[in-house]
Amino acid sequence: MNRYELTYIIDTALEETARKELIEKVSALIAANGGEVEKVDETWGKRRLAYAINYKTEGWYVLVTFKAPAELPRELERNLEIYESVIRYLVIKLEEKRSNVKPRAARPVAAVEAAPAVEAAVEATDAE
Repeated sequence: MNRYELTYIIDTALEETARKELIEKVSALIAANGGEVEKVDETWGKRRLAYAINYKTEGWYVLVTFKAPAELPRELERNLEIYESVIRYLVIKLEEKRSNVKPRAARPVAAVEAAPAVEAAVEATDAE
């Protein structure tokens, strides 16, 4: 299963109870299609939109992080198109961070033991 992030904007004209029901409906849709909701974040709350969408200048932002099979985002987008109170939405696949840096080779033991002697020699030349 892949990890995804869904951000959608709900119309502010919707009442609080209806908004909560819509958020629950989206989470239930994810779970019903084989997904697993990890986190629903409503802390962004009501914000001013960068530009008017359908003559609306404010929206309620919701962020959902979930794991799901590859077919679920298409089904989720199809359902979000149907809901009239959802102004905009965006589903993004989260990539796992992979490091391309090779691990550093182990230092030879002789070089580690010689390091204090080299430092002493450098200090001695600096003192002169």
